[in-house]
Amino acid sequence: MCGICGFISKRVISIEQLKRMNDTMYHRGPNDSGEEIFELKKGYTLGLAQRRLSILDLSPLGHQPMHSGNGRISIVYNGEIYNFNDIKKELSDYTFKSTCDTEVIIAAYLKWGISCISKFNGMFAIALFDRENDTLYLVRDRLGKKPLYYWLDGDNIVFASECKPIMEAPGFEFDIDKNVIGAYLYHQYINAPQSIFSNVFKLQPATILKYKNGKIDLEKYWDVAEKYQSNKKENVVSYTEAKSELKNLLLDATQKRMISDVPLGTFLSGGYDSSLVTALAQSISDKPMKTFCIGFNSPQFNEAEYAKQVADYLGTDHTELYIDGKDMLELVESIPHYYDEPFADSSQIPSMLVSKLAKEKVTVALSGDGGDELFCGYNIYTSMPKAQKLDALGALTYEVSRVPELFNLDVLYKMPYRVRTIALNRDKNTKTQFGIEGYQYVIDQLLLQEGTANFKYSEQKYKEKNWQIRRMLLDQDTYLPGDILCKVDRASMKYSLETRCPILDYRVVECSYRLPQNFKYKNGDKKHILKDIAYDYIPQQLLDRPKVGFAVPLDEWLRGPLRDQIIDFSDSTLLRKQGIFDEKKMTQFISKYLKTGDKGAGTGANFSRIVWSYLVFQQWYQYYIEKKNS
Repeated sequence: MCGICGFISKRVISIEQLKRMNDTMYHRGPNDSGEEIFELKKGYTLGLAQRRLSILDLSPLGHQPMHSGNGRISIVYNGEIYNFNDIKKELSDYTFKSTCDTEVIIAAYLKWGISCISKFNGMFAIALFDRENDTLYLVRDRLGKKPLYYWLDGDNIVFASECKPIMEAPGFEFDIDKNVIGAYLYHQYINAPQSIFSNVFKLQPATILKYKNGKIDLEKYWDVAEKYQSNKKENVVSYTEAKSELKNLLLDATQKRMISDVPLGTFLSGGYDSSLVTALAQSISDKPMKTFCIGFNSPQFNEAEYAKQVADYLGTDHTELYIDGKDMLELVESIPHYYDEPFADSSQIPSMLVSKLAKEKVTVALSGDGGDELFCGYNIYTSMPKAQKLDALGALTYEVSRVPELFNLDVLYKMPYRVRTIALNRDKNTKTQFGIEGYQYVIDQLLLQEGTANFKYSEQKYKEKNWQIRRMLLDQDTYLPGDILCKVDRASMKYSLETRCPILDYRVVECSYRLPQNFKYKNGDKKHILKDIAYDYIPQQLLDRPKVGFAVPLDEWLRGPLRDQIIDFSDSTLLRKQGIFDEKKMTQFISKYLKTGDKGAGTGANFSRIVWSYLVFQQWYQYYIEKKNS
């Protein structure tokens, strides 16, 4: 786990400037750093840099940039290749100097070319330069666990694990892409390939970027929709067989993620996914696993007591920390530095706190991420079958509303929320994204640039009639890498902690596509097969309970300790200067929201999601744009 950055450019970038770029990611790799610049053909220079968090081969032999013995290949790399020892057995003709996975990537490339990526099981962002064909390759792992940004400036390219090194690069102009603001305010993240800046892009998951002579080519080497379509043809009919196969895959995925030369533990919230991962790890380990949990002083939100029961049953070395609103509120100001483009999923705050707790004892933590998206765990998935059954009635209601003599759309908008939601859900390519029209209308009013609040994603490529399955696939392509994995990456790396996700092993993902949907969602029971596996390790009564859930008290914060900050960020002078938001409408919207006693429709009182996203954006803007201009 590290941070990488670099460039190919005709612009003069000194080694000192490259070092400053690299050092903006000190938190991602405090153990070592390396920066090198090379002269290329046609007036280009190549810069490669890495901040290292040492996990495997703690010796200097793991230092990056790393080069092949013949000098042909240079690489900087962030992540872990969990099956590197298996691949190494196929590379007996290469003389290895280290025991780290970085050198295995080099040897694999020399033998198989860039197609070697398909052999890697892991989380990774790779920058590899091949002098023989004068080509830079940027590569990201299948599910998008590790981040990778790139800035295109004419025939120059600058890349980095985060935006900060790119912002530090000479010539960067901080040009905000106003087209992404509307979608950000609703989704609370900016989906790949876009970023907050024009001409800065996120490399999409499972993508290879080839850069040569100032031109780029993008190639997907693995795709959610394609893998689902091919794998579902091989459905596993037997539930017993499916459970056995999935269980063995999860065990192997967990075992591979326990390879480490530094202390390792697990996050344990007490829910199914983290409890299952912890149980699998404990079944493999010959000593008590270190487990970590955050508790909340409000009983209605606290799951720590259940996590403690699971830890006691499994015999782990458990650490818990109880926190309150003040502990969380203190982290709000740090969000822009570590999430260096606007990111407003408020669960980032408890994620940071549990990462801080774990880092006191370990450098690697296993997490349960991916269980909900792959095995039908979110509440929204329960709504899909109901909405699909009512779709025909919704179409009829909508068509009748368009007949002036009988009805009109104004009346439709006055109908009960559920009726209106189903009736307005007419686009066949966005069927599973119903219920956001109200947010979209409000957000569109707040922006100066019209039409920028169209933030539904196309579902056409999934070619799936079942709405529940289609929404799961959509979330795997968007919400999972754009929100969940980004949140965990930045929260953990804030404290130089590596997180690994056994459920997101690509083999587990591909296996999930072969399982009939009723193995995942059975008579309303979400994550059915995953729960069944968990019961093999943990008594059912310790896990089966109503989900407590935890939500950061946004309304309380925004109308309380953050109130003055929100008002300041709605100042007319600031809004005019930004040229992003409608000055009058935004001021009115914030004013209505802050009137805590008024809960009526259209008052803004129920739009804490938008207001929080707006606050985080303005904090980010002050931290990077205003600071630059001051």
